[in-house]
Amino acid sequence: MAELELRNITVKFGGLSALSNLSFSINSGEVLGLIGPNGAGKTTVFNVLTGVYQATNGDVLFQGESILGHRPYEIFSKGVARTFQNIRLFANMTAVENTMVARHCRSRRGIVSALFKTRSQQEEERFIREKGQEALDFMGVGKFADTVASNLPYGLQRRLEIARAIASEPKVLLLDEPAAGMNPSESSELMKDISRISDLGIDILLVEHDMKVVMGVCNRIVCVDHGVKIAEGSSQDIQNDPNVIEAYLGQPAAAD
Repeated sequence: MAELELRNITVKFGGLSALSNLSFSINSGEVLGLIGPNGAGKTTVFNVLTGVYQATNGDVLFQGESILGHRPYEIFSKGVARTFQNIRLFANMTAVENTMVARHCRSRRGIVSALFKTRSQQEEERFIREKGQEALDFMGVGKFADTVASNLPYGLQRRLEIARAIASEPKVLLLDEPAAGMNPSESSELMKDISRISDLGIDILLVEHDMKVVMGVCNRIVCVDHGVKIAEGSSQDIQNDPNVIEAYLGQPAAAD
Protein backbone atom coordinates (compact mmCIF):
# COMPACT_ATOMS: atom_id res chain seq x y z
CA MET A 1 0.00 0.00 0.00
CA ALA A 2 1.31 3.45 -0.93
CA GLU A 3 1.76 5.80 2.04
CA LEU A 4 2.76 8.80 -0.04
CA GLU A 5 2.20 9.09 -3.77
CA LEU A 6 2.95 11.59 -6.52
CA ARG A 7 0.61 11.37 -9.48
CA ASN A 8 1.66 13.05 -12.72
CA ILE A 9 3.19 16.03 -10.91
CA THR A 10 4.31 18.96 -13.04
CA VAL A 11 5.92 22.06 -11.54
CA LYS A 12 6.68 25.09 -13.69
CA PHE A 13 8.51 28.27 -12.77
CA GLY A 14 7.65 30.68 -15.53
CA GLY A 15 8.50 28.83 -18.73
CA LEU A 16 10.81 26.35 -17.00
CA SER A 17 9.54 22.89 -16.04
CA ALA A 18 11.23 21.74 -12.83
CA LEU A 19 9.17 18.51 -12.78
CA SER A 20 7.32 16.97 -15.72
CA ASN A 21 4.52 14.44 -15.26
CA LEU A 22 6.40 12.75 -12.41
CA SER A 23 4.80 9.74 -10.69
CA PHE A 24 6.08 7.40 -7.99
CA SER A 25 5.01 6.15 -4.58
CA ILE A 26 6.54 5.37 -1.19
CA ASN A 27 5.15 2.07 0.02
CA SER A 28 4.52 0.97 3.59
CA GLY A 29 7.66 -0.40 5.24
CA GLU A 30 9.94 0.95 2.53
CA VAL A 31 13.11 3.01 2.27
CA LEU A 32 12.88 4.60 -1.18
CA GLY A 33 15.87 6.33 -2.74
CA LEU A 34 15.47 9.35 -5.02
CA ILE A 35 18.60 10.06 -7.03
CA GLY A 36 19.68 12.13 -10.01
CA PRO A 37 22.32 14.63 -11.13
CA ASN A 38 22.48 18.13 -9.66
CA GLY A 39 19.46 20.13 -10.78
CA ALA A 40 17.42 17.03 -11.56
CA GLY A 41 14.47 18.21 -9.41
CA LYS A 42 14.96 16.15 -6.25
CA THR A 43 14.58 18.99 -3.75
CA THR A 44 11.63 20.29 -5.76
CA VAL A 45 9.96 16.92 -5.11
CA PHE A 46 10.49 17.41 -1.36
CA ASN A 47 9.07 20.92 -1.54
CA VAL A 48 5.96 19.69 -3.35
CA LEU A 49 5.44 16.83 -0.90
CA THR A 50 5.67 19.18 2.07
CA GLY A 51 3.53 21.98 0.66
CA VAL A 52 6.33 24.51 0.11
CA TYR A 53 5.74 24.49 -3.66
CA GLN A 54 2.41 24.07 -5.39
CA ALA A 55 2.20 21.77 -8.39
CA THR A 56 1.04 23.15 -11.72
CA ASN A 57 -0.64 19.82 -12.51
CA GLY A 58 -1.09 16.44 -10.84
CA ASP A 59 -1.85 15.34 -7.29
CA VAL A 60 -0.13 14.24 -4.08
CA LEU A 61 -1.80 11.58 -1.93
CA PHE A 62 -0.97 10.75 1.68
CA GLN A 63 -2.61 7.55 2.90
CA GLY A 64 -5.08 7.83 0.04
CA GLU A 65 -6.05 11.46 0.75
CA SER A 66 -5.05 14.40 -1.42
CA ILE A 67 -2.79 16.85 0.41
CA LEU A 68 -2.14 19.08 -2.58
CA GLY A 69 -2.71 22.69 -1.59
CA HIS A 70 -2.34 21.97 2.13
CA ARG A 71 0.00 24.21 4.07
CA PRO A 72 3.35 22.86 5.31
CA TYR A 73 2.31 22.80 8.98
CA GLU A 74 -0.84 20.86 8.08
CA ILE A 75 1.14 18.24 6.16
CA PHE A 76 3.66 18.05 9.01
CA SER A 77 0.85 17.50 11.53
CA LYS A 78 -0.57 14.72 9.37
CA GLY A 79 2.73 12.84 9.66
CA VAL A 80 5.11 13.91 6.88
CA ALA A 81 8.37 15.26 8.33
CA ARG A 82 11.58 16.29 6.59
CA THR A 83 15.17 17.32 7.04
CA PHE A 84 16.98 19.82 4.83
CA GLN A 85 19.99 19.73 2.55
CA ASN A 86 21.30 22.81 4.39
CA ILE A 87 20.81 22.33 8.13
CA ARG A 88 17.92 24.44 9.46
CA LEU A 89 18.03 24.07 13.21
CA PHE A 90 16.89 26.71 15.69
CA ALA A 91 20.48 27.76 16.24
CA ASN A 92 20.01 29.63 19.53
CA MET A 93 17.87 26.93 21.16
CA THR A 94 19.18 23.84 22.94
CA ALA A 95 19.07 20.42 21.34
CA VAL A 96 16.11 19.30 23.44
CA GLU A 97 14.24 22.55 22.76
CA ASN A 98 14.64 21.87 19.03
CA THR A 99 13.01 18.46 19.40
CA MET A 100 10.30 19.88 21.67
CA VAL A 101 9.30 22.38 18.97
CA ALA A 102 8.65 19.51 16.57
CA ARG A 103 6.77 17.57 19.23
CA HIS A 104 4.33 20.44 19.82
CA CYS A 105 2.44 19.45 16.66
CA ARG A 106 1.01 16.62 18.82
CA SER A 107 0.00 19.00 21.64
CA ARG A 108 -3.63 18.96 22.76
CA ARG A 109 -3.56 21.99 25.08
CA GLY A 110 -4.60 25.40 23.81
CA ILE A 111 -3.40 28.94 24.37
CA VAL A 112 -5.48 29.40 27.54
CA SER A 113 -3.75 26.47 29.26
CA ALA A 114 -0.37 27.85 28.19
CA LEU A 115 -1.13 31.36 29.46
CA PHE A 116 -2.35 30.20 32.87
CA LYS A 117 0.14 27.31 33.15
CA THR A 118 -2.55 24.84 34.20
CA ARG A 119 -1.57 21.52 35.72
CA SER A 120 -2.59 19.65 32.57
CA GLN A 121 -0.47 22.02 30.47
CA GLN A 122 2.55 21.54 32.71
CA GLU A 123 2.14 17.75 32.57
CA GLU A 124 1.92 17.84 28.81
CA GLU A 125 5.03 20.03 28.64
CA ARG A 126 6.93 17.47 30.72
CA PHE A 127 5.71 14.73 28.38
CA ILE A 128 6.84 16.72 25.35
CA ARG A 129 10.30 17.16 26.90
CA GLU A 130 10.49 13.42 27.64
CA LYS A 131 9.59 12.57 24.04
CA GLY A 132 12.10 15.10 22.76
CA GLN A 133 14.78 13.54 24.93
CA GLU A 134 13.86 10.07 23.65
CA ALA A 135 14.41 11.26 20.07
CA LEU A 136 17.80 12.69 21.03
CA ASP A 137 18.79 9.45 22.75
CA PHE A 138 17.71 7.45 19.70
CA MET A 139 20.00 9.50 17.45
CA GLY A 140 22.90 9.45 19.90
CA VAL A 141 22.65 13.12 20.85
CA GLY A 142 21.07 12.62 24.27
CA LYS A 143 24.00 13.83 26.35
CA PHE A 144 23.96 17.12 24.42
CA ALA A 145 20.32 17.86 25.28
CA ASP A 146 21.14 21.17 27.00
CA THR A 147 23.76 22.28 24.47
CA VAL A 148 22.83 25.18 22.21
CA ALA A 149 22.41 23.77 18.69
CA SER A 150 24.90 26.17 17.09
CA ASN A 151 27.62 24.93 19.45
CA LEU A 152 27.33 21.33 18.30
CA PRO A 153 29.80 19.88 15.76
CA TYR A 154 28.48 19.53 12.22
CA GLY A 155 27.90 15.78 12.41
CA LEU A 156 25.86 16.13 15.62
CA GLN A 157 23.83 18.94 14.08
CA ARG A 158 22.91 16.53 11.27
CA ARG A 159 21.84 13.97 13.86
CA LEU A 160 19.89 16.59 15.79
CA GLU A 161 17.94 17.57 12.69
CA ILE A 162 16.91 13.95 12.17
CA ALA A 163 16.04 13.65 15.89
CA ARG A 164 13.85 16.73 15.61
CA ALA A 165 11.94 15.17 12.71
CA ILE A 166 11.56 11.85 14.57
CA ALA A 167 10.21 13.65 17.66
CA SER A 168 7.08 14.57 15.69
CA GLU A 169 6.27 10.84 15.31
CA PRO A 170 6.05 10.96 11.51
CA LYS A 171 4.58 8.25 9.35
CA VAL A 172 6.85 9.27 6.47
CA LEU A 173 10.29 10.87 6.83
CA LEU A 174 11.93 12.76 3.96
CA LEU A 175 15.73 12.87 4.33
CA ASP A 176 17.41 15.45 2.10
CA GLU A 177 21.10 14.53 1.71
CA PRO A 178 21.65 13.52 5.36
CA ALA A 179 25.20 12.28 4.62
CA ALA A 180 26.33 15.59 3.11
CA GLY A 181 29.62 16.64 4.69
CA MET A 182 30.03 13.40 6.64
CA ASN A 183 33.19 11.33 6.66
CA PRO A 184 33.03 7.62 5.71
CA SER A 185 32.70 6.52 9.35
CA GLU A 186 29.81 8.91 9.97
CA SER A 187 28.12 7.82 6.73
CA SER A 188 28.38 4.19 7.82
CA GLU A 189 26.73 5.02 11.13
CA LEU A 190 24.03 6.96 9.29
CA MET A 191 23.18 3.85 7.27
CA LYS A 192 22.56 1.98 10.52
CA ASP A 193 20.45 4.87 11.80
CA ILE A 194 18.27 4.87 8.69
CA SER A 195 17.66 1.14 9.11
CA ARG A 196 16.75 1.68 12.78
CA ILE A 197 14.34 4.47 11.86
CA SER A 198 12.71 2.18 9.31
CA ASP A 199 12.38 -0.48 12.02
CA LEU A 200 10.25 2.01 13.99
CA GLY A 201 7.63 1.72 11.25
CA ILE A 202 8.54 5.04 9.62
CA ASP A 203 8.62 5.02 5.81
CA ILE A 204 11.56 6.92 4.34
CA LEU A 205 12.24 8.85 1.14
CA LEU A 206 15.98 9.42 0.86
CA VAL A 207 17.69 11.93 -1.41
CA GLU A 208 21.42 11.35 -1.27
CA HIS A 209 24.50 11.74 -3.50
CA ASP A 210 26.51 9.14 -1.57
CA MET A 211 25.70 6.07 -3.65
CA LYS A 212 27.15 3.73 -1.03
CA VAL A 213 24.50 4.96 1.41
CA VAL A 214 21.72 4.77 -1.20
CA MET A 215 22.60 1.28 -2.38
CA GLY A 216 23.12 0.08 1.18
CA VAL A 217 19.78 1.06 2.71
CA CYS A 218 17.18 1.50 -0.05
CA ASN A 219 14.67 -1.19 -1.00
CA ARG A 220 13.92 0.58 -4.27
CA ILE A 221 15.32 3.57 -6.14
CA VAL A 222 13.83 6.20 -8.46
CA CYS A 223 16.13 8.20 -10.70
CA VAL A 224 15.11 11.55 -12.15
CA ASP A 225 16.84 13.81 -14.65
CA HIS A 226 15.63 17.27 -15.69
CA GLY A 227 12.43 16.67 -13.72
CA VAL A 228 11.56 13.43 -15.53
CA LYS A 229 11.67 9.90 -14.12
CA ILE A 230 14.16 7.93 -16.21
CA ALA A 231 14.42 4.73 -14.16
CA GLU A 232 12.92 2.87 -11.22
CA GLY A 233 13.83 -0.44 -9.62
CA SER A 234 16.23 -2.29 -7.34
CA SER A 235 19.77 -1.07 -6.68
CA GLN A 236 21.10 -3.57 -9.22
CA ASP A 237 18.57 -2.45 -11.83
CA ILE A 238 19.56 1.18 -11.33
CA GLN A 239 23.30 0.55 -11.44
CA ASN A 240 22.94 -1.23 -14.79
CA ASP A 241 20.36 1.09 -16.37
CA PRO A 242 21.83 2.83 -19.46
CA ASN A 243 19.64 5.92 -18.94
CA VAL A 244 21.00 6.36 -15.41
CA ILE A 245 24.58 5.88 -16.57
CA GLU A 246 24.10 8.46 -19.31
CA ALA A 247 22.49 10.96 -16.91
CA TYR A 248 25.45 10.73 -14.53
CA LEU A 249 28.29 10.38 -17.01
CA GLY A 250 26.89 12.48 -19.83
CA GLN A 251 27.29 9.73 -22.40
CA PRO A 252 25.62 6.42 -23.24
CA ALA A 253 26.96 3.28 -21.60
CA ALA A 254 29.49 1.47 -23.76
CA ALA A 255 28.17 -1.61 -25.51
CA ASP A 256 29.49 -5.02 -24.40
